[in-house]
Order: sequence, then C-alpha cells, then structure tokens
Amino acid sequence: MPSRGTRLSEACFARALVAERRLVQARLGVLLRGEAGVPARLRRAMAHTLLGGGKRVRPLLLLWCWDACRAGTRRTPPVSRRGALDAACAVEMIHAYSLIHDDLPAMDDDALRRGRPTCHVVFGEATAILAGDALQALAFATLAGLGPAGAGATALVARAAGPGGMAGGQQEDLDGQGRRPRPARIRRIHALKTGALLAAALQTGATLAGATPRRVAALGAAGTRLGLAFQAADDLLDATAAARVVGKGVRKDDAAGKLTWVRLVGVDEARRKAARVGRAGQALLAAALPPSVAAERLLTLTATLWERDR
Repeated sequence: MPSRGTRLSEACFARALVAERRLVQARLGVLLRGEAGVPARLRRAMAHTLLGGGKRVRPLLLLWCWDACRAGTRRTPPVSRRGALDAACAVEMIHAYSLIHDDLPAMDDDALRRGRPTCHVVFGEATAILAGDALQALAFATLAGLGPAGAGATALVARAAGPGGMAGGQQEDLDGQGRRPRPARIRRIHALKTGALLAAALQTGATLAGATPRRVAALGAAGTRLGLAFQAADDLLDATAAARVVGKGVRKDDAAGKLTWVRLVGVDEARRKAARVGRAGQALLAAALPPSVAAERLLTLTATLWERDR
C-alpha cells in the first residue's frame, strides 16, 4: 500500500507490534484471573488457548483502528483506549473460543494448535467445550463492562460471531465438504467464518472512537475483503506449508474435501487471488481513514494478513 504522506519505518512498526501484543497478552491474563468462582481445571483450559500465543490480529485491528479514527480529533471518544483494549480482548476471547470448538473431533479434529496440543487433547472434550462456552460468555461480559457506550460494539461482535456470521460460516463450511467448489459459495463461507469477525474488530474500534456510521460501514466493507484474503492465505498454508512451521496439522482441507480457492483454481492462482482481494481491502481501508501515522500502522498490519508463512 503506497504511503499517503505519512511515514512509518519498519523498525517502528516492529516495535509497536511487539509492545501492543504484550499489552493485549497482559490484559487478557488480568481479565481471566479477575473472573471469580471459576473451577481450577476450567480456568486452566481457558488459559491454554487464550494465553497460548497467537498473532493477536483481531485485537490489534481493533486497537489500531481506534487510534486511526482518533487521529486529528480532540473530541472525547465514547470509550477510552483502555476501554478499547478490553473490547479488543473480548474479540480475542471470541476467536479463542472458536478455535477450541473448531479443533474438536466433531469439527476439524486437530491435535495441534500453535505448535501445542489442542485444548481437548490436554483437558478432554467435555472441558474443552465448556472452556469455549466460558470464553464466549466472558467476552460479552467484558463488552458489557464498557457501559452504555459499548452497546453498539456488543451488537457488532454478537452479529459477527453468531448464526449470520462466524457460526453460520462454520456450518456452511461443514455443509460444503465434498461438494463441487463454486466461487460464490467459497466467498460466502470465507466472508462469514473469517471476514465477519475481522470486519467487526475494525468496526468496533471505530465505534468506540466515535466514528460516524458511514465510516463504520466503510470499515466493515474493508474488513470483509481483508478477511477473505486472510482465509485464502490460511488455505494456502494448509496446502503448501510444513506443520512444524505453521504449528498445526496441514493437508487437511483437501482430505476433507473443503471448499477452498486452492481446490478450485490451484495454488498459484489462489495466491494471486489472495493478494488481489487483500489489496482491494487495503484500498477501502485507506479511503475510510484520515491520513496519519496511526492509519499507516494499521495499513501495514493488514498487509501481513495474506503475506505470511504461518
């Protein structure tokens, strides 16, 4: 993505990435420890996935979108950056719950996640299911803690995670296994199961920063396309990467007959398609935000959604 008059060095971006990931990790730990009355085994199972590493893409998208929407304005935002951090952690809890459930034998049946045994392998299927349920509930309790200003954000995340979003996308993914791949169906699956929550992260950051409804909608459109690129990259990694690099099982999509761009058009064209839709999402994102270092940082982050090796 070309510079729009702001400058962000690679070193500055790398430092910000490390610092903000540490911030998210620390706050996730505080929120999990602060929940009273949790059985010890359940708390350990929740922490296993929630605190077990990860790229923290969704919370960073939310935080850095909050920053970008605040750039150049002195109006008091509906929610402080500390509140936006809690919202970012809530979105990551939703993501973590989805990973726990996706890895179950009844779903994708994965034994590895981020190079470690998956939650159900360590704690058993029943506790893993409860850990996912508990993380989802804790996510919405965290959003509710933002007060009246967080109501819109709560609705955004709920829709993105629900039957017309991530959960519905996962069902369509299951229903599509073994079927003939068609472009429209692949796009719909990817938009729902991956794009919806990525878009909600951007929209939630903007909402909590006090952005206009028009800007929030534009950021949602950008996020959906970025989600398509992110999922296309995941499919490519499954088809081409080594398990030791990505930290989970590979070559599973083809074996399960999943609907992916790789299956439809092959690796090379799937890679080109991921880049095209990713750049389109970046262009929409750039158009929706005023030029600033914060916006440039966010745009730099989004390039990593499809240009990655794990």
